[in-house]
Amino acid sequence: MKSRRVGFLERTAEVFDLPADALAGLPKLELVGSGELRVENHKGILAYGREEIHVSGGIYLIKIAGQDLELRAMTGIELLITGKISQITLA
Repeated sequence: MKSRRVGFLERTAEVFDLPADALAGLPKLELVGSGELRVENHKGILAYGREEIHVSGGIYLIKIAGQDLELRAMTGIELLITGKISQITLA
């Protein structure tokens, strides 16, 4: 049921030329080089370590892997993760 709803919201966003992530509450990831990742529209931290951080993105699980990872800032809307980021996986 959720995937059907997300598909509808993405199509609606496309028709009205709106950002799908904002309309559907989908996570937005912005990677700057390999040292900084911003995650907007997150639903919280699920696991935290220096080599791996798991973030709930609602319908997605976001896995960030690397070295010396650090959660530098966190608000209800945005996360800032720094370190040597080697892999980002959506599950």
